[in-house]
Parts: sequence; C-alpha cells; structure tokens
Amino acid sequence: MREFIVEADGGSRGNPGPAGYGSVVLDAATGEPLVEAAEYIGVATNNVAEYRGLLAGLRAAYELDPAAAVHVRMDSKLVIEQMSGRWKIKHPDMRPLATEASRIFPPDQVTYEWIPRERNKHADRLANEAMDAGSRGERWSPTTAGTERVEDTAKSAADVRAARTVASPGWAPADMGAPATFVLLRHGETPLTPQKRFSGSGGTNPSLSEVGREQAERAGAALARRGTIEAIVASPLARTRETAGIVARHLGLEVSVEDEIRETDFGAWEGLTFAEVRERYPDDLNRWLADPTVEPPGGGESFAATATRIAAVTDKLVAAYAGRTVLLVSHVTPIKTFVQLALGAPPKALFRMELSAAALSAVAYYADGNASVRLFNDTSHLR
Repeated sequence: MREFIVEADGGSRGNPGPAGYGSVVLDAATGEPLVEAAEYIGVATNNVAEYRGLLAGLRAAYELDPAAAVHVRMDSKLVIEQMSGRWKIKHPDMRPLATEASRIFPPDQVTYEWIPRERNKHADRLANEAMDAGSRGERWSPTTAGTERVEDTAKSAADVRAARTVASPGWAPADMGAPATFVLLRHGETPLTPQKRFSGSGGTNPSLSEVGREQAERAGAALARRGTIEAIVASPLARTRETAGIVARHLGLEVSVEDEIRETDFGAWEGLTFAEVRERYPDDLNRWLADPTVEPPGGGESFAATATRIAAVTDKLVAAYAGRTVLLVSHVTPIKTFVQLALGAPPKALFRMELSAAALSAVAYYADGNASVRLFNDTSHLR
C-alpha cells in the first residue's frame, strides 16, 4: 500500500473576505512533493477555505492512488478535530464540506494530525499565492524554477523525513491525545514599554498606548486567520485586559481573568529603567541577577516565587483546557517562565530570552506531563 501525506491550508483576508486554499500531496517514504493544488475561491471564511484545501488535497491523493493510506496534516485545529470526530460540526457552511471530505477515501485509510503553522509553510504559501492571483483577476498556476519554491520543496521533503525518523520527548505518540496548547500573547505597548522601564504588578498599571492598541488589533486579526483559539484568559492588569478585549472582538470570544498570570512585582524598581536601578540599587540588583530567590526591595516578588505560581497555574489550566487551544494574554516574565519551565531550563534562561510587545509564543502540554515549545517571540503579524 502506498502512503501519502496531505498538507493543506486555507486563508481569508477579512474572515470573511477574499479567500483561497493550497494543498500538497507528499510521498510519505521520501517526502517528495507529488501534486500541488491551489485556488482562489472568492469571499469566504478561513474555516471554509481550510476545508476546501483539505478536499483538494484528498482528491489529488485519490487520483494518484485510491487504495493509498493518507495522513492529513493541517494547522487548523478546528478542521483536524472535526474530521477526527472529536468535535461536532455545527456551522452549516462546513457540514457539507466535511461530509464530502469523509467520502473521498474509506475512513480507515485516512488519519489526521494537527501541526503548528511553521510546519505547514508549503500549503500556506500555495494558499497565499492563490489569493494573490485572485486579487489580480488571474487563476493560480505553479511558478516555474523559482529559487524560493525550490528551497521550500527541499525543506518540505526534509521535514517529512525527519518527522518519520526522529522521536523526541517533546512530541507525544498518536495515542497520547490532543495536547492543551497555550498560545502566549504579550500585551501591546504601553507608554513605559519603549522606555524599557520596569512595569510589574505593583506599579502604576498603565493602559495601552495608541501603538499598543494597533499591535493588539494586528494580533487579533492574525489569530482570527488561524482560527485555532477556543478560549481567552488574561492577566488582571489593565494592559493585558485591554489587549485581550481587542483580540476577543476579532475572535468572537469572551475573556476570563486569571490572577496567577500577572506580571512579577518589581517593588521599589517599578517605573525605573535598568540603568536607574543600577545607579540607585547596585548591590540589590547584583544579588537579584545572581539568585532567583532574591526579591527586589520594597516588597517585590522573586523570580522563584513567580515560577512557583506559574507552575501551579499551568497545572490548573492544562486540566481545564485539555485537548484545546487557549490564548493566555500575559506579560514578559510569566511568558518567559512558561517557556523556561517547559524546556526544563535553569532560571538564568530568563535573561537570555527577548520578548517583544504583542509577540506570540506557544507551548503544548501532553497527558504524560511532557511539554513542547512550538513558537517563541513571533512578531510576523506586526509587520
């Protein structure tokens, strides 16, 4: 029996808006692309475009060999969970598409896997090519001999071979079930952010600046295009609640507040720059940098204390959102701590991470206790 991998994606510039899909059929043994498909489909939602990409990929695989085993990989949590039978299909626009997809191959010949967007670049590029062609009033057709295309194809083949041959603790076996995935969004800029001032939970609690509100809008639009977020949880501070509220309007979701993902309290250093702290509190600063259990003067919180509460809230949220994808709108130190704990890295790793305003990161937590860092400090949606 031949084995194929189908990677598919779809997108909508507006949700709903001008939409297109892309899909590629790969030889599972070699990772080589066999067939590409892409099409501009007019005005549609992200999810409809993703289903259309799935249909095109399955049809292309069926034309190659109707007896083949097919493994579908997509970065749409909704499509993967619905086609796997774990989620109900409620939207009337998607029911007929899902039914049609389920009839192309016998069910026992097709398996489904969610993958992060960065591992679905081939299909994503095809979908964007189709939308670009549609905006010009043209039909999509394969580009010949482009360097970028050749490089993408080589990477796709290498990724498939690596996925088949490498096993690491961060990747759970298929029977482990869907992980709880935390998409970690740092709040947008406040007036203090460009000045790089300490801004924790014990300071002036600033709101977003105009730049920060625009960043939150862009993050919300990007997350809406992905279509994977099922719930939103925010820190109680003004800048995170405002960021979460803007994103929630794009996603059509409510916001829950979780106090334990608030920023660290920097005590007497709140509102100061690092240089000002170095000048006024040199000995305290040196001790703080050297020892995670040291608290900033003036009733601040140590990094060790922050890590303790982040570990506890991780267990709480993983239990509450098992198998689902939740957006956590938080701050620099908590987000870095989520990543540090997931990697099993020492506390000093916090000083070696750069986290920009409105950046996205992601960590998946599996039923066996393992975690996988899937994304860190992604700011592509801000450009």
